Amino acid sequence: MSKGTILAVDDEPDILIALEDLFEDEYRVLTTSRPAEALEILAAEPDIAVIVSDQRMPGMTGDAMLAQARGMHDAQAILLTGYADMSAVIAALNQGGITGYATKPWDASLLRGAVRQAYERHRLGRELATERALLMGLLDHSADAIAFKDAEGRFVRLNARKAERLGRSVADCLGRTEDALHPGAAASADASAASADAAAIASGRPTDMEITEGPEGAERWSRVARVPIRDASGQVAHLAIIERDVTDQKLLESRLRQSDKMQALGTLAGGIAHDFNNLLTAILGSLELATPKIADQPRVLRLVTNATQAAQRGATLTKRLLGFSRSRDLRPRAIDLNGLIAGMGELLGGSLGGLVTLTTDLDAAAPAARVDPDQLELAILNLCINSRDAMPEGGAITVSTRIVSLAGDPDLADGDYAALAVADTGTGIPPAILQRVCEPFFTTKALGQGTGLGLAMVFGLAQQSAGRLRITSTVGEGTRVELLLPRAEAEAEGDVAPEPAAAAPVLAARILVVDDDPEVRHVTASFLNTFGYRESEAPDGASAVTLLEQTRFDLVVADLAMPGMTGVELAAIVRTRWADVPVLILTGHAEAIPIPPDLPVLRKPFESGDLAAEVSRLLTAA
Repeated sequence: MSKGTILAVDDEPDILIALEDLFEDEYRVLTTSRPAEALEILAAEPDIAVIVSDQRMPGMTGDAMLAQARGMHDAQAILLTGYADMSAVIAALNQGGITGYATKPWDASLLRGAVRQAYERHRLGRELATERALLMGLLDHSADAIAFKDAEGRFVRLNARKAERLGRSVADCLGRTEDALHPGAAASADASAASADAAAIASGRPTDMEITEGPEGAERWSRVARVPIRDASGQVAHLAIIERDVTDQKLLESRLRQSDKMQALGTLAGGIAHDFNNLLTAILGSLELATPKIADQPRVLRLVTNATQAAQRGATLTKRLLGFSRSRDLRPRAIDLNGLIAGMGELLGGSLGGLVTLTTDLDAAAPAARVDPDQLELAILNLCINSRDAMPEGGAITVSTRIVSLAGDPDLADGDYAALAVADTGTGIPPAILQRVCEPFFTTKALGQGTGLGLAMVFGLAQQSAGRLRITSTVGEGTRVELLLPRAEAEAEGDVAPEPAAAAPVLAARILVVDDDPEVRHVTASFLNTFGYRESEAPDGASAVTLLEQTRFDLVVADLAMPGMTGVELAAIVRTRWADVPVLILTGHAEAIPIPPDLPVLRKPFESGDLAAEVSRLLTAA
């Protein structure tokens, strides 16, 4: 530990030597015989703790020199004087220029004690100043609202941020309680704060709590820590209160929970869609196979037609599920949003009814967007129908486009996006419901009037298209749904979706059908038999390999998700051992297993014509 520093000032060299000899064991001693030089030393040595100075010196008296030192330095001062100079000592003491004095000749023990006490006062003063500077720096520059109260709840210190929250200045708050600052607030947040303060003081233990303020949907969250501070006797004398705004953190946590929930729901939706697609493949395939056999029975044919239409609606529902779960294989391309909306005019007009007025506000400079046009049309139709249902007495729907530039967005990359919005003048959506509207199967419509998958599908389309869905709503005024999509330069002719290839003439071929679902396997095999092919069936991949080793096949049609061996794994074996035999994958859940891009895929449920065209194409190519 380094020694403290003292400065001895006396015009007599013998006195300086005596002082240096007296203190050099405990302190670093600097000496000078001239008061002017003493002031220069003080300016150069900020760590001097004590000045011991003679009173009578040529050119400047000790009390005058110490008075000047007080204006430039925080060192403690002790005056050495004879009895004849007591008037100067008294004057220096009254003016605060010195903290003590000693008479000449001095008592060594008394002078050591006086210097030691002065040194301790200086050290404690320095520590107190440091702590005060740290506290004031914390108060002035902290982003938190910080306050110190006495045991009665009166402010003794607070920063500007806390005063701003109270709607007062720092000076107005000092010495007053929060209740006094806001009289008559017995049932307000101020009363709750006072109660929490009293509880923390009574318990003597730190507390941490979260509070929320503001209207529903626009809340502000704060985390408030209360720390009781005890005095020397152990009693709680003060209370430190730190309030941190955690609104952004709460919003991020809410978004994360919502993201996790939507991901879990999407996984569930994808699994449901997979099983449902298998059922629909069996149902629709069986109905299609049965229809020609009852052509002469109108009443039965009508029943089968009704069943087919119901199953097809189920297939549409499944597509929406897959759109939400991001499992649907979209075919994005550059699409002119304005042209697509204009082309939907007749469809939207017929779907919305006569009570709703549909207008468009299309930005002529709006660029093309990269998106699946079929899914986007379905999304626009769903949004417009939702708006119509929110206006049972009629109203207006506006479909608009614009360019949105983003920078620093937490979800999307910086750049320009094509925005498509559907706004209505309907009843609006309460904040609590607004948080759930994109969940699958969540609907506020009456039983039988909605599936709860419209917005879920739009949400899935936005996510899968690397865009975002944003919904704003005010109860009683209306709702606005905006879909941001990646910008594309222009709709190119090469981007036009190809027309389905017509079925080529049937070639004589033997086809192996592999599916763990017996109904789907039977329907697929029956279709192939109807086309004129010879078909064989296998319930799993291992059985299929055995049959391939025994019999020559021209094509393998395999389900994607099967226990033991997936369709992709089976295709890899076939390509290795029977390279000239093509493999067609059937799937109801595209993301269940990664599929190589060069492996042909047909999605369930499929019609016989789709299967015929794909089989014919593969056989012809082989």
